[in-house]
Amino acid sequence: MINQPESPILAAIALTRRFGGLVAVNDVCFTVNKHEIFGLIGPNGAGKTTLFNLITGLIPPSSGQLLYQGREISQLRPHQIAGLGIARTFQNIRLFGELSALENVKIARHLHTHSSILRGVLGIPPAPQEEQKTQQKALELLGLVGLSDRVAEKARNFAYGEQRRLEIARALALEPQILLLDEPAAGMNEREKQQLSIFIRNLRDSFNLTIILIEHHVPLVMGLCNRIAVLDFGKLIALGEPSVVRNDPAVIEAYLGNE
Repeated sequence: MINQPESPILAAIALTRRFGGLVAVNDVCFTVNKHEIFGLIGPNGAGKTTLFNLITGLIPPSSGQLLYQGREISQLRPHQIAGLGIARTFQNIRLFGELSALENVKIARHLHTHSSILRGVLGIPPAPQEEQKTQQKALELLGLVGLSDRVAEKARNFAYGEQRRLEIARALALEPQILLLDEPAAGMNEREKQQLSIFIRNLRDSFNLTIILIEHHVPLVMGLCNRIAVLDFGKLIALGEPSVVRNDPAVIEAYLGNE
């Protein structure tokens, strides 16, 4: 018996987003396979973050479809998409600065609790058990990203790289199947980027994740990703393995240059 290829976990079909006369994402088609690390690169203004916003429901498409495990999700709200198993970090970090690291992660984790606010306030089961489980899971995730010794510290006191790690821990608290990372290496030095690459691979394997990342650091993307999509002025100009994309004349002209 011949094994049938596994269906993609995510598929964009003729995905388009217009803002007035500007076409930010233009008829984009691609698939992402389960357990893949999928890179998204291109010049500034190419439409990468807009594409992330479409995937996570922050904005709806003007036309086209977005399928997650075969289900149309392009008209769902962000919390509904997060509940299905898609989480993200942001290019501009969006933590609750006055809350502790632990509280930041626990807030995301509460998507998976079912007790009412009244039960939580009064301590009526299963609220105490759920709160204990939320606390334990948040502590585990903070340990995973190397912040176990600072769980009570306010997020605003963390250095930039530490805030990045905290944001990843918060995204993991949603128990995603797909994790979208928006420029995770921004502001990092070469050593930190190498460590990040190892960290992302370990995340993928430890949590059985599919990871999609936007990143401008070309060597990191080429060394980390299974496949890469390249956008330019909202259009997909290349898609394939790093060795193929690196040598594509259209990609070299639009983005890579002498890199």
